[in-house]
Amino acid sequence: MIPLSDLIDDLHARDAKRVAVQLPEGLKPGTAMLAAALRSEGFEVVISGDACWGACDLALDALADADVLVHIGHTPVTNQENVIYIPFHQDIDVETLASVVPALASFGKVGVVTTIQHAHQTEEIVRWLNDHGVCATTGAGSSRTPLAGQVLGCTYASAKSADADAYLFIGTGVFHAIGVSLATAKPTFALDPYAEGGVQEVSADKLLRKRFVQIEKAKSAQNFGILLSAKSGQCRKDLAKYLESLTDKASIILIREVSEMQLRNLGFDAYVNTACPRLALDDQSRFPVPVLSPAEFEIVLGLRSWDDYAIDEIE
Repeated sequence: MIPLSDLIDDLHARDAKRVAVQLPEGLKPGTAMLAAALRSEGFEVVISGDACWGACDLALDALADADVLVHIGHTPVTNQENVIYIPFHQDIDVETLASVVPALASFGKVGVVTTIQHAHQTEEIVRWLNDHGVCATTGAGSSRTPLAGQVLGCTYASAKSADADAYLFIGTGVFHAIGVSLATAKPTFALDPYAEGGVQEVSADKLLRKRFVQIEKAKSAQNFGILLSAKSGQCRKDLAKYLESLTDKASIILIREVSEMQLRNLGFDAYVNTACPRLALDDQSRFPVPVLSPAEFEIVLGLRSWDDYAIDEIE
């Protein structure tokens, strides 16, 4: 999983003595092995035990007590000194793509998108699809998604830049595929390369119906908490200030972890999320009151129409 020799060379080149390590939730079982390997090379090690949901969530507290932070799993989303990023890659068998050919062959151009786990295979996937009758392409990345075809739950720049007639998302779950569908307004298909059942076309209709309900509930709110994340790659201060300026009913709340308990204890009638965009869309069922995206807040205030709904992205 981790090219340890390259990492050791990099740490020595930086003259690092004390190393902080951070792994995301799915890879945390490898923490002890990584720490032991670093100690065997003579480094002091401090482990970040907090939850980590991406490169937007760097363990800066641990870095403050170390020379270098080794962040496993992701590519960078911000310019941060003394951080070594080691993306997590998983190969897929491109023959699993056979099920997508009948569904996609009729489209003029199909944009291929995926997450960091499979983005190293994007060119191989595109070649395979083109060899089997699908006119496939990828879009250029962005500062937050540097690999071609790479998407995050907060950024779909590589999908939009592909300017395709339809899109194929490769990865687990359908959240990213639904995000691509909302960001591009084009037919979007999802393929889980490790599950049976083949490709499926996704629809954002169910999600949008749920969001409409939350918007309607929020129209009766007497006050709004504007959630401003303290995390390194989620802190959108200018956006939070703009949203606060739209009404005298809003207050900015600086917060690191957005949880049901925190929102319940703060006691606002509704919240507007400027942290990870997935919170409002993925986790609404956990929250006691509506948690709106910036665009949804503008709809509540009558500054944007429902027909102009837009998914929240961090540029």
